[in-house]
Amino acid sequence: MAFQAGGQRSAPRPVPESPEARAYLQDYAGYLEAVPFPSVVLDHRWDVVLANTAFASLFRGVGPHPTAQPGDNFLRFVLFHPDAASVLGDHEASWCLPMLACFAAAVERHGHDAGLQAIRREIAQDPIMEAAYRQGLPHWIRVVGEGAVEHDGAVRPLYHPDPRRGTTECRIVGETPRTLRDMGYTRLTMVLREPRPAPAPRRTRTIRRGASHLSVVPAPRA
Repeated sequence: MAFQAGGQRSAPRPVPESPEARAYLQDYAGYLEAVPFPSVVLDHRWDVVLANTAFASLFRGVGPHPTAQPGDNFLRFVLFHPDAASVLGDHEASWCLPMLACFAAAVERHGHDAGLQAIRREIAQDPIMEAAYRQGLPHWIRVVGEGAVEHDGAVRPLYHPDPRRGTTECRIVGETPRTLRDMGYTRLTMVLREPRPAPAPRRTRTIRRGASHLSVVPAPRA
């Protein structure tokens, strides 16, 4: 179980063998809690190792899901949770496709990892997500460029449950110290910007389970 700062402190997941590493993570959790913005430490499978209260607050309105809670595995949440688009604005282009691109790179690096292979099977079992992975992703990267798949520095829209934040954006900052990096972890912080005026109601474009194709891919010709 990942340590959710502000709640009961439990052992990070996965627990390092070294006592020094475990002690470092416990202290780092206290440091993370002092950060006012949503901040999370992930392993190479996107399992959440540490997360602060601001991260938990951002997703407090998300309903239960057996495998895709944001505090358990962030990749699964982005791809499979039905409530993801209620928090992550421009869900398909700003969140799903960059995460799929990072996942594809991780599979290349850690092809035999059982956790990654399990996620790959989940993608394959979802026709819309499989289309995103095989056809939508290469097309999207060709259109927007390789830089769009990077998390660090990206500005992405959010719908914050706190009405003082509301419709806003975050700058994703990758700030992984050497000790975390040596453990195979990555830290991402969502630096929240000032709220934006609420846009006029319009039809949102997300990866919908009933869609016949992705909005980033041209509709198939008859």
